[in-house]
Amino acid sequence: MLVERGLQAMNVELVSEAYAIAANYLRRSGAIPDTLVTDERLLGMIVQLLQHGEINKIRLANKAINWFETQSEARAVA
Repeated sequence: MLVERGLQAMNVELVSEAYAIAANYLRRSGAIPDTLVTDERLLGMIVQLLQHGEINKIRLANKAINWFETQSEARAVA
């Protein structure tokens, strides 16, 4: 299913699957709480990666995980 967001069409299924993969990993690692609440920062990262051309759900999830962990480490240092 495609949903228009601004001027771009986005594949909701792809975003959903990539989010599920990344969130599951981050929950198991303790980086995000184990709740059913969507982590808006992680979701935003996945959407940005998709907007920059990444369309493989595994690569989307892996890049989002890396980005999320890098930002979290930077916040911990600051």
